[in-house]
Amino acid sequence: MEQMFHILQRLAKDHKDTVLVTVIESRGSAPRRAGARMIVTRGGRNAGTIGGGALEHSAVQRAMQVLEERKSGFGEYHLSLEKAAELGMVCGGSVRVHYHYLPWEDAKSSAVEEEAGKRLESGKEIWLVRDLLADQGGMLRVCERTELPEEIGNVCGRKLILQETEGHLYCFERVGRPGTVYIFGGGHVSQALVPVLSAVDFRCVVLEDREEFCSRELFPEAWDVRKIRYDRILEEMDIREEDFVCVMTRGHKDDLQVQAQVLKTKVSYIGVIGSRRKAAAVAKRLEEEYQIPPEEIARVHTPIGLSIGAETPEEIAISIAAELIRHRADAE
Repeated sequence: MEQMFHILQRLAKDHKDTVLVTVIESRGSAPRRAGARMIVTRGGRNAGTIGGGALEHSAVQRAMQVLEERKSGFGEYHLSLEKAAELGMVCGGSVRVHYHYLPWEDAKSSAVEEEAGKRLESGKEIWLVRDLLADQGGMLRVCERTELPEEIGNVCGRKLILQETEGHLYCFERVGRPGTVYIFGGGHVSQALVPVLSAVDFRCVVLEDREEFCSRELFPEAWDVRKIRYDRILEEMDIREEDFVCVMTRGHKDDLQVQAQVLKTKVSYIGVIGSRRKAAAVAKRLEEEYQIPPEEIARVHTPIGLSIGAETPEEIAISIAAELIRHRADAE
């Protein structure tokens, strides 16, 4: 959804009406869960997906109708086993979809989208609040978790929550995920990793001590690229519990320095590239030279990434991204 806001803003500036298509409920075996989204313009699907196949094709056609009628609405699909197969599902079930019509001149929606963009710059988790029964102007506001109603805040681990009151159907959607991926080292694996992580909604910051690897041209998808001294990480940075750390500097000495410092934080994930032999040697030095207890050293995922036989930088990037996705899902 974070990228969706930027796309909606760009389309509004281009004077293009849009429909934000959102799966708000799904039962049985659906291609995507509640919270899946896509943007449709008069030219067809512009961004995102709600699962592909015939189901998505039908949703795009319905969205085109919404654009013609200039009115938001719903679509429901109740599927038998036979119908499910036709619509790209494995088993039967039901899917409820909301079609939110957004005319480009809608000032309120534009203001909400702009506010969301500003809040996302802070790296915080934010929530979009919409009234799905409003024909237009249903974009109400964005807020942080602490601003949610108490009954919503208690279950806000989910991506999308519906609350029905008289004449209103409020939808609370998580937009920005908390946490930043700090990638130490700007070499080939990092260059392959950043675009993969960015594509699955991880905010990446690349940290390097070499000027030639602190280039925006090398990391166009990164949130930030910074030159840093590896021996002064905690003095220059604030690594939070919800963040992720990937260590892949140019040498063992730098890797050791970085690990010794980030292990002093409560960061949720630390992954280090290298062999098991290297990991054992580094663990020994962390314990002997930095007096870091074994139970703390055990927090480190090394070799980093899921074991899929990866060899090239691109394959290693996929394995790391998979491990981070699993870690994020477990935390949610």
